Amino acid sequence: MFEFSPTRAKWEQIAEVITARIAAGELRPDDKISEVQLTEEFGVDRKTTRKAIAHLRAGGLVVTRTGMGSFVTGRTP
Repeated sequence: MFEFSPTRAKWEQIAEVITARIAAGELRPDDKISEVQLTEEFGVDRKTTRKAIAHLRAGGLVVTRTGMGSFVTGRTP
């Protein structure tokens, strides 16, 4: 399980990990970002995962399609 820094918000740290994965090419454009998988991977509440995804969406790295989920855009960090 991921070890969080106690001095920073968990959602920020999750967003950084996802951003790094996008930059490294581990997550490519149109790859789905699953809230359920992230919640399990990081051992956090779904609200925390949603906040991380919302942050990525605000930065243009992720787009959320109603009824379909969140996907990586073509934009690079």
